[in-house]
Amino acid sequence: MSQVILLLSLGGPEVIVILFAILLLFGGRKIPELMRGLGKGIREFNSARATIETELKEGMKEIEDQNKAESEKKS
Repeated sequence: MSQVILLLSLGGPEVIVILFAILLLFGGRKIPELMRGLGKGIREFNSARATIETELKEGMKEIEDQNKAESEKKS
């Protein structure tokens, strides 16, 4: 747990060191390609999340409609 807190409390110098290390590891030409891949991954994740959210809402609406229809039959 404390490791997560340490990662979230990064200051300016730490971020600069991390960015410099990434630049050294991957080089200036690979970074745009990596960012494109990261962006594509995030878009796909958000698309999948939205699809699941829509399906869950539709399923809940169907259950509510069924419950409403059953309660009207009993009345």
